[in-house]
Amino acid sequence: QVQLIESGGGLVQAGGSLRLSCGASGRTNSDYAMGWFRQAPGKGREFVAAIAPNQLTTYGADSVKGRFTISRDTAKNRVHLQMNSLKPEDTAVYYCAADPVLEAVTRTPSLWGQGTQVSVSS
Repeated sequence: QVQLIESGGGLVQAGGSLRLSCGASGRTNSDYAMGWFRQAPGKGREFVAAIAPNQLTTYGADSVKGRFTISRDTAKNRVHLQMNSLKPEDTAVYYCAADPVLEAVTRTPSLWGQGTQVSVSS
């Protein structure tokens, strides 16, 4: 059974940076597309970014383009989300996601992590 485990959340001031990481346990995920979603209080879960297994293709939501960067370390089976120039509206629980299909990981991933809280103060 594959499990996704996020780390790196926390509290940061507006304009600051955080780096989220996600690792998979149970089996290799090197052939899976990986992604990140977030859910702010009182709102639905929102797609943030995704990366293909070959790392050549990445997607990002318009709200984070130019500020967030997704990357993956295939050898360590980890995916990262570097978040710069954070804004209070980025406050949310961030979820790691995975799916064999890249398009699916941007919409309805088959695997989810438990989430990590990111809070940005003004």
